Amino acid sequence: MTVSAADINLASPCTIISKTAGGRYRLQKVVASEIEGTRPWTSSDSSITIGHVFGIRRRKVERLDFIVAGAQKSGTTALHYFLRKHPQIALPDRQELHFFDDEETFSRPVDYELLHRHFRPIPRSTIAGECTPSYLYWKPVMERIRNYNPQVKLIILLRNPIDRAFAHWNMQRFKDREPLDFLDALKEEPRRIAQPLAIESRRFAYVDRGFYSDQLDGVFKFFPREQVEIVKFENFRDRKQETLDEIFEFLGVKPLRRVRDKDRNIVPYERAMRPDERKYLSEAFSAEITKIEQMLGWDCSDWR
Repeated sequence: MTVSAADINLASPCTIISKTAGGRYRLQKVVASEIEGTRPWTSSDSSITIGHVFGIRRRKVERLDFIVAGAQKSGTTALHYFLRKHPQIALPDRQELHFFDDEETFSRPVDYELLHRHFRPIPRSTIAGECTPSYLYWKPVMERIRNYNPQVKLIILLRNPIDRAFAHWNMQRFKDREPLDFLDALKEEPRRIAQPLAIESRRFAYVDRGFYSDQLDGVFKFFPREQVEIVKFENFRDRKQETLDEIFEFLGVKPLRRVRDKDRNIVPYERAMRPDERKYLSEAFSAEITKIEQMLGWDCSDWR
């Protein structure tokens, strides 16, 4: 009987017959989707790989098809979870590669193999991408991504900048990186982030990261609008299946059904935000929220 790739459930074990050194035959269970990976499986009687028998073809990742570029503390870890569940999507060996915002990497001729080596060989019909939420905020990144692949698709999630700032501060407190109380940290921020491309710009830019309109201007300077999917975090949180369907349609893959949701990257909050802190941020972001509404056609009344 002839077996084709269509006859095989790639996610289920199948049985192959192999010949031992002693001339005996044995049955062995394998998963077809994993047969052609980093090490080739070959018959002892020929050089034809099992993958060729089953019609499975894999390729080395040489260009990313999409990037989840931010914003930090806006649901990127949750989205990464669902992307990883999709059979047509390949992700690297860790969530945040920080390749395009690594200043040392771009201080010399860029070796993109340092990026691609984080991916295993993938089926030809699979798309590859990565998720580093700092990319949206780091100014040199978008030009670097454009130079790498002008056709890449970008996914950006935006959260109420007031809540995002507090979540960011809480994460830094949880990691023992932030000695200041929240309001003190907000007032100290301009001094802390004054040095461009310094580590403090990443860690302590609680307010500055929330000025999304300037960051989006930087995106649209290098990419057409149709290559950018911008998702409101609150929609993703409250209407997850609908939002995921839109994201997968944007990426050109089939919808993902019946994936169990669960909490991810949940950092316990030290305390709730105080009214005076919320008032301070509401005043800081009032004009910015209006800009986002005009730029994206969103109703951001829930952000005020």
